[in-house]
Amino acid sequence: MSSSNNKKLRIAHIITRMIVGGAQENTLLTIIGHLNKGHEVVLITGPTKGTEGNLLQNTALPKFEIIEVPALVREVNPLKDFMAYQQIKKICRNRRFDVVHTHTSKAGVIGRAAAWDAGIKAVVHTVHGQAFHPYQSKFKKWLYRAAETFAAKRCHRIYAVAQAMIEQCVESGIAPREKYQVVYSGMDIANFLNARPEPELRSVLNIPPDVKVVGAIARLFEQKGYEFFIPAARKILDVHPETHFLIVGDGPMRAELDSKILEMNMKEHFHFAGLIPPSEVCRYTALMDVLLHLSLHEGLPRCVVQALACGKPAVGFALDGTPEVIIPGKTGFLASPGSDDEAALGVNKILGDPALASEMGTQGRKNVAEQFAWQKMCDILETEFLRLTGS
Repeated sequence: MSSSNNKKLRIAHIITRMIVGGAQENTLLTIIGHLNKGHEVVLITGPTKGTEGNLLQNTALPKFEIIEVPALVREVNPLKDFMAYQQIKKICRNRRFDVVHTHTSKAGVIGRAAAWDAGIKAVVHTVHGQAFHPYQSKFKKWLYRAAETFAAKRCHRIYAVAQAMIEQCVESGIAPREKYQVVYSGMDIANFLNARPEPELRSVLNIPPDVKVVGAIARLFEQKGYEFFIPAARKILDVHPETHFLIVGDGPMRAELDSKILEMNMKEHFHFAGLIPPSEVCRYTALMDVLLHLSLHEGLPRCVVQALACGKPAVGFALDGTPEVIIPGKTGFLASPGSDDEAALGVNKILGDPALASEMGTQGRKNVAEQFAWQKMCDILETEFLRLTGS
């Protein structure tokens, strides 16, 4: 399907790395959407290595140009950062893109500066999650705020995946409110709306057929809140002893989590699916009765939206964009940040009341069905890009 006004844009997306993650999936779907509309799209990214997977290894992807910038890395490295800036600025000057759209913190700062200095007509950025947050040192928080303020002056528009992200940026003095716009992160909602539990998959994961399943879908990293998930699981088992727990994701915390689970005598109740392709997430979500997402630092968690689309209630901490999708008593429950007691209480209420769980599932599905469709996100961004370029 081509663009409604037949204007073909040259669009570059810049992101630090294409691991299996929410910001990366958002970026990839945006690229696919704009390719489908007839635009020319290029992805500029750094090397993607490690245990977090690589979204670009999906052989079903449409063909588009990928430019790897070796110096674009996640860690702060002044020499590499300057090299990445120079390389991206050169690419932008040579290719004369109409729009440069940056994603994630490092690529957002370097990419915006490079595109701005290269004279790109429309430079935009999406805030998928804040670079600064309350759990950092004062110096690191100051440094990241300063970097974001610098970058905000070098773009024409900033999109955020949740209203909460805008409020945090405005309160921190990053940029005036009128520079921001909410564009909810699009995803392949249809797969989740249509997903149904598969007994065969349940069997492969060694989950007994008639038990309740509480799940988490997140990389095994500190910021994802597993230090709260494990004690919450113990408190859930104290009330609902037949419950099982399904963890979808991989990362460096696996051995530590195994040790804690064993220490708390819960080994027989936990099942790790490991790293799976994004297209498979709906199958695992469909096996869950409740999603328990306890990240302390998030934009708007895709796994919560996906669980709601799958008709599953969700419990999470009341921070960042989570309260925009978890409506207490309607689609799940919110807990005070860091309180595994409150999180467990919310899950126990849902597990103990099948009628409430069913009502929440129905309401959650209704709330997200249209709002988070990736095609809608692409339509909004295309309209914005055409406006910004005067097309």
